[in-house]
Amino acid sequence: MSTPPFLTLPASARSVRLATARGEFAALHSRPQRGTARGTALLVPGFTGSKEDFIALLDPLAQAGFEVVAVDQRGQFETGGPADESAYGLEALALDLLALTEAVSGPAAGGPVHLLGHSFGGYVVREAVLRSAGGTAALPWDSLTLLSTGPGAVGAAEAERAALLVSVLPVMDLEAIWQAMQDMDQKEETGGGDPQLDPEIADFLHRRWLANVPAALSVMGRQLTVEPDRVDALAKAGLRTLVLSGEEDYAWPVEEQAQMASRLGARHVAVDGAGHSPNAEQPEATAATLVEFWLSDNRGGLA
Repeated sequence: MSTPPFLTLPASARSVRLATARGEFAALHSRPQRGTARGTALLVPGFTGSKEDFIALLDPLAQAGFEVVAVDQRGQFETGGPADESAYGLEALALDLLALTEAVSGPAAGGPVHLLGHSFGGYVVREAVLRSAGGTAALPWDSLTLLSTGPGAVGAAEAERAALLVSVLPVMDLEAIWQAMQDMDQKEETGGGDPQLDPEIADFLHRRWLANVPAALSVMGRQLTVEPDRVDALAKAGLRTLVLSGEEDYAWPVEEQAQMASRLGARHVAVDGAGHSPNAEQPEATAATLVEFWLSDNRGGLA
């Protein structure tokens, strides 16, 4: 999951409930302070994440002239969802995303829609694109960004962690799992360990975890370990794509992400000083790369 660097919304943003044909979704919505928007970015978080993963991108993207909608997927944080696991398969989440796309593409929308999926969210945006590419209508997005995600299942270490989580969900409540994860993280720290989290951020991460729907965690966690490589099918969809990562990544090797970009005929950009969450770790550089890509006419991404 991403750790947002702060939680106070910029002046350009507000928290909203976004109504769609598949129900309401919690979202953060930012707009340019002046002028007509150059486009609308729809940002989809990953496993155990939320809309706040993108909070540090809201203002720089709005300053660059883009409207931004970052969402909680069904089962995440403030969107919620049923206890039925069938609500959280990739097909269901992709249908949610198509409904969200329609909701942000109305008459009042700010320009073309640019789709971005982070980590597990990359699976969801890919599923949505593949479902849309099978129809007769034009794709409803101008571009696709795959952020810190890979062609298939996560690496062995992360797959083991995801499988462990899925195995304990039926027998432990989320508070007990949270405490166990904190203990594991402390034991894995080496040297001086990670910097101490701001208490407000630490409290938010705890609250967000407890707000997850366990059924959603089970389905998404399993999917991370079994997702097939569908890059060739995505390449045939013909959507202008950027593969964006940090210079390191614990979930999918950066080299694997670069190879995925090559297979897609896309540009791969590794953000200096970032790991699995460039959106939170290096938001200014990440936003600048996104803006350059969105304004480019090149199929490969950046001019």
